[in-house]
Order: sequence, then C-alpha cells, then structure tokens
Amino acid sequence: MTTFTRRQFNTGIATVGATLAMPGILRAQAYPAQDIHFICAFPAGSGADIIVRWYADKLRPVFNKPILVENRVGAIGNLATEYLARAKPDGYTIYVHGASAVAANIHLFKNPSVDAAKAITVAATINKQATMFCVDPSKPWKSVAEVTAYAKERKEKATYATTNPVGKVMGAIYKETNKLEAVEVVYRTAVDSLNDLKSGAIDYAMYDNIFGAAQSREGRVRILAVSSKERLQANPNLPTMTEVGTPMDILGWFAAMVPSATPRPIVDDINRMFNQVTSSEDGKKFLNNIASDPWVTTPDQGQAYLNQQIREWGDYVKLAKIDPQG
Repeated sequence: MTTFTRRQFNTGIATVGATLAMPGILRAQAYPAQDIHFICAFPAGSGADIIVRWYADKLRPVFNKPILVENRVGAIGNLATEYLARAKPDGYTIYVHGASAVAANIHLFKNPSVDAAKAITVAATINKQATMFCVDPSKPWKSVAEVTAYAKERKEKATYATTNPVGKVMGAIYKETNKLEAVEVVYRTAVDSLNDLKSGAIDYAMYDNIFGAAQSREGRVRILAVSSKERLQANPNLPTMTEVGTPMDILGWFAAMVPSATPRPIVDDINRMFNQVTSSEDGKKFLNNIASDPWVTTPDQGQAYLNQQIREWGDYVKLAKIDPQG
C-alpha cells in the first residue's frame, strides 16, 4: 500500500489548488471538446444555408473543432427551433438562423411548440438584413407605385410570392396599406417561385436578401424596394418601402442561438468567436455581398432585441391582419 508523508500530501493539495486557480485554462480545455453542430432551418442551397455554411467554414479554425451543418427543414423554421429548444444546453448545438423569424413564428402560429423568449438564448448577433420587393426584369414596372397601380386593376387576379415569415408580413402590410386584393402564393423556397415570376404566373415577390441580391446580380429579378425603415449600408441605392409610400420597419437579422440553460461562460465563448468572424474584413465582405450589414453585440444586447422583436411581431401580425396557422 502506498503511503504519503504530510509534506507530499500538502504539496499535492497545493498543486491542485494552483490548477483550479487557472479557470481560463480549464475552460479552454472544457469547451469546445467535441464536434459542434450548426442547425439550419432551411434546405441546402437556400439563402439561410449559405450563411450557416459560410460561418461553419470560417469558425472551424476558431473553435478548433469540426463543425457539422444539419438542415432540419419544416414549418417555416419551427422544427429547427423546437430541435434547438430540446437540445442539451452544452454549447455543442448552435442554431444559426434568422432570429427575426423565430420572433415572428410565435405570432404566426396559434400554438407554437416553443416559447422562444424562455427556451432560447441569443449568443451572438450576425447581421441586419432587409427583405426585397422584386419583379421580373422583363416587366415594365420600375417602381412599387407602378406595381400597385397594376395590382389594383387586376384585383384578385394579381398574385405575389412569399417564402418566409418576414416576406409574408411584408407582403400583407403592403397589400393592406394599399387596399389590394392580390393573392399570396406561399413557396417552400424562393427558387421554386422564380419560374412562375418569369412566366407571369406570379406578379411580384418578397424575397430574402441573399436570394434577391444574387438573382438581381444575374439579371433575373429587379429589386424595387426593401423592408427596413432605413437604407442599409450594403445597398444604399435601394429605396425603403417607407420611402415609396408603404410605411414599415421590418428588419431581419441572423443570430447564433443556444438553449437558454447553456452556461454563461460557454455563451460568452460563442459570442467572442462569432464576433471575431463577423467583425473581420472577410465577414464584412461576405455579409455586404448578401445585401446585409454586419452586426456585433453582446449576448445581453442580442437577447434584449429578440425580446423586443417578439413584442413587435405581435403588432406586425395584427397590422397585416394575418390569421395565425393552426
């Protein structure tokens, strides 16, 4: 049997104490210690997926661990949100998604399965982005006013495409404000609607910034206005819907979110690493390229904005007279 002298015992205790006094080292060893999963709520190749995979690629060397992207598609993001809420709160499941859509879905569904205000924590904000009012470039319309005049003549024969909650509310507010009878056509993804927009089966579309900006560069759509109250730095030449006569302030924003019980030191680590990428020159270039502005905050600031958005989306849904889905 091994025996210890009092001196050996005391030396051992001192060594352990010295190690425990270095929390930074222990935390670095503790997190991250395994693969990290980024959750995307939309299909591969979608605008959301582009953001998620870009951040996964840039953050692998920062986290110094493999990052796996999981596409959990369905119910305009609700399935992915529910998956995150039920995930183990250890920092290894990170939901990279439009936090504005998370706030919207609370009011777009009668019985949302997740109370986002309680179940989800914003670890890091990523960007600010606007939804885009788009038409096919072969059409003669050069302004929203011209589309409005056309839609009033067409009445219920006028149609428009939406593919996400922000676009849905933007389209409804535009329709309600201008007393239109246009019929909304909901598509699973924006790309599914493009042929219909080109053929004339759809008159106009509310596209997310990534898809809209990309298609505009390729000459496949014409962007007439954006949903944010103020023009964004990424696309200062595009007028806002408010400027063209339909007041609204619908700002989309992406964030890295985790289950609410995730320990604060881990949340802070995630915030630091995401902010490092977002504030870099590569980050600014990427985000501007998808028609959005970088947005760096603390976890507390991000969470406060989510809570604010949850309240505001209740007003948006009422203003647009949208009946929540069952």
